[in-house]
Amino acid sequence: METTENTDAIQVSSFPLPPAQYYKLFTDENIRNNRAPKPPAPIQGTYQMFGPQPFDRKKELKKLNHSLLVNFLDLIDLLVHNPDSPQRAEKIEDLNLLFVHIHHLLNEFRPHQARETLRVMMELQQRQRIETAQRFQNHLEKVREMVNNAFASLPDPTESDRLGSTAEPMDTGDEGEAGKARGEGCHPVDRLMCELVENM
Repeated sequence: METTENTDAIQVSSFPLPPAQYYKLFTDENIRNNRAPKPPAPIQGTYQMFGPQPFDRKKELKKLNHSLLVNFLDLIDLLVHNPDSPQRAEKIEDLNLLFVHIHHLLNEFRPHQARETLRVMMELQQRQRIETAQRFQNHLEKVREMVNNAFASLPDPTESDRLGSTAEPMDTGDEGEAGKARGEGCHPVDRLMCELVENM
């Protein structure tokens, strides 16, 4: 009977005992003699305690927008009934805080906005380059058509033109006369092609 009462009286802690190397340093004697360890220095700068929390930004923005509207209506009602109330400054501060939170959530969409802006810019560059290549292709087709029309409009060479093109000028020893003879012996088709190229 006594054993059952003793077992019922025993309380088991849900947490484990603290490490002995720590709590033995904080005895009453050490504290009186100022030999207890000092607390750690505070962390400098900013730090994140619980890590990134996943949440839906669109849903949070809708909630903040709804809260903003409700607070604004409360402020209007307060100004209508009691303009000198000290709650007016509190409502204005609440509105400022809601705007800060909304601005913070909107800034978290900046990477998405940057990606979308880059995508639109690259699509615009692609379209401009395709249009430029198409214009070059159209100009090339026009030039080919002009050259083909020029060849088609050339007269057929006569027998005298053939004889004139095969005849070689006499070598008289005079360079000027030889150059003139070579110029006069040029085929009319070649001369016409040279004129067309110069006029392009």
